Amino acid sequence: MTNRERDSLYSQEVANMGITGNKEFERYAVVTGANKGIGLETVRQLAMSGVMVVLTARNEKRGTEALASLHESGLSNVVFHQLDVQNPDSIASLVEFVKTQFGRLDILVNNAGASGVIVDEDGLRALNIDPALWLSGKATNLVQNVIKTTNEKAEECLNINYYGCKNVTEALLPLLQLSISGANIVNVSSLRGELWRIPKEQVRKELEDIDTLTEEKIDRILESFVHDLRQNALEANGWQKMLPAYSISKATLNAYTRVLAKKYPNMRINCVHPGYVNTDINWHTGPLTVEEGAQGSVMLALLPEGGPTGCYFDRTQVAEF
Repeated sequence: MTNRERDSLYSQEVANMGITGNKEFERYAVVTGANKGIGLETVRQLAMSGVMVVLTARNEKRGTEALASLHESGLSNVVFHQLDVQNPDSIASLVEFVKTQFGRLDILVNNAGASGVIVDEDGLRALNIDPALWLSGKATNLVQNVIKTTNEKAEECLNINYYGCKNVTEALLPLLQLSISGANIVNVSSLRGELWRIPKEQVRKELEDIDTLTEEKIDRILESFVHDLRQNALEANGWQKMLPAYSISKATLNAYTRVLAKKYPNMRINCVHPGYVNTDINWHTGPLTVEEGAQGSVMLALLPEGGPTGCYFDRTQVAEF
């Protein structure tokens, strides 16, 4: 099915719901990577609060199944649109859909993510690692035999977690700028991206200096990471041993959040660590429920005018980058 054919179907779905532009709802939201886990729960909680939500997912079948589950629970104010954050045509199709159907966007939750590794899940479960060891970083050496970083998976991780998020955001910015009360952008991050965890001092200093931080600097850091990745020299050159691609993707996403917040002071643009949640991305090792994990994203998505911006939240509390 072509993007144009998809958009025609999605438009018909909106029409069938009786939604006729921005007269029916006060706020419109897009949530990426939302067919399961924290993303799906974020859609559910936003819809329950009265927001019209576009649930997006790369896999159309899984996305429509997720949509059906929400409709069956009585949440009719959700529509689905296919989105692969790595595909410019897919991003453009989503933008055109939101523009045509709603005329503006009030909330963007960048939730889509990838781990950047290949995992022996049975072997990982057999280790039965205490969640506290995961959170402290002390599990690093314990898991090296069951978690493997490959060039392909690592680069996919960067393309989804950082570049994909950035490309989706920039494509939707013209619609976000039309939000009546200033839009909210939420970038779902991770404690793995906290600056103190980066062994490489130069990278750490560049990412924490908000006065000199630019997108170009962030891009150069990622280019350096990819160079060392391809040379099999990540640990030797001071990158994290635990989930290296995931960690730097989230650290740079946090940095991009700060840059964007400075550039668009009329919006609330924040990043959030959802907590150690029981989801696919951490192979169901986390103790928190998806309901708990979505709380931070939803809180930031619904911030009123004058709310915080350019901040990093650990769940619902402001924390240090």
